[in-house]
Amino acid sequence: MTFGPVEAPVLEQIEQCQRVERGAPAVLCADNHLGYSMPIGGVIGYEDHVSPSAVGYDIACGNCAVRTDVLAKDINRRQVMDDVWRILSFGIGRKNAERVDHPVLDEIAECQHPVQRQLASTAASQLGTVGSGNHYVDLFEDAGDGALWIGVHFGSRGFGHKTATWALENAGAKGDSMMAPPTVIPIHSELGALYIDGMERAGRYAYAGRDWVVDRVLAIVGAHATDRVHNHHNFAWREQHGRRELWVHRKGATPAFPGQRGFVGGTMGEPAVILRGTKSDRAASALYSTVHGAGRVLSRTKAAGKRNRRTGELISPGVVDFAAWQKRLRTEGIELRGGGADEAPECYKRLSEVLDHHKGTVEIEHTLRPIGVAMAGMDTYDPFRD
Repeated sequence: MTFGPVEAPVLEQIEQCQRVERGAPAVLCADNHLGYSMPIGGVIGYEDHVSPSAVGYDIACGNCAVRTDVLAKDINRRQVMDDVWRILSFGIGRKNAERVDHPVLDEIAECQHPVQRQLASTAASQLGTVGSGNHYVDLFEDAGDGALWIGVHFGSRGFGHKTATWALENAGAKGDSMMAPPTVIPIHSELGALYIDGMERAGRYAYAGRDWVVDRVLAIVGAHATDRVHNHHNFAWREQHGRRELWVHRKGATPAFPGQRGFVGGTMGEPAVILRGTKSDRAASALYSTVHGAGRVLSRTKAAGKRNRRTGELISPGVVDFAAWQKRLRTEGIELRGGGADEAPECYKRLSEVLDHHKGTVEIEHTLRPIGVAMAGMDTYDPFRD
């Protein structure tokens, strides 16, 4: 099942994933675009296999949003965003300046997973760091009543990336090209059990990190949470669909079962939404899945240009005038920290148009207008982060 326009290479990717098992159901959400082996915005269900390439390198990447007990108009957004940028850590390989204690760290240190136990120190130092690319910490104003919302987007950091790399290597992944065939593992094999165990632990780690960051921003603002919406969108779940039990892999796709809520971000200058899954035949055919964002239409290199990674020298210019976007965001009252041409709104589809393709499968609860955006951008971007 497809939603919205689909380019030929994206369709080829999802069809390649379908061929792993006869009758494997597949979905392309309207924010679909090319990913590594499996499209971003893609969903695939397997009965007998789990696929690390269909989950992606950033295991358990996801979104968390909390509604606060203060109004957006009553905060000093400039000061809050200055504090967010100063206190939190953005980018690849960063360590959290504040020591975080969480039960998931004890679980990692004591687990029997062949790779994850060795990553206990890395996991502890990076818990609560945000990452690179389009990973963000945002402030929003509820379009309905003016309440302040805090939203974050990131995953399991280096802990998840190294877990995924280990699984792909041990499963015999065939190259690192975008169109590489999917890497799959029988679920009843020892490797399959180890991957599922490691993926689920990375999921708990990602949840802990997003919760900590949101709570840290609440402390910066001096507010309390009155509502919390939290989802992975790079993960595999064991689910019942009709008479079939499937491992449903969502890569850049938000689970949206009837009544299930999700937080979906737009671009750095456009509204995000809190949505809820609905009960319908169309939603069931979509494996109760929806978009995770607006969907990229302009590559990072084309947007920002190409630079020598060693010297930083510009080799070819990009097409995005980021200075103009910075000025426009300031005019609209949006406090931007970090970012870059590769994350400008013109690099993405419009979220409202993307969501229109999913009518009948989700309902919008809240529209959230951005008033503060913090992200690392391309300077520390990992090309294998999904």
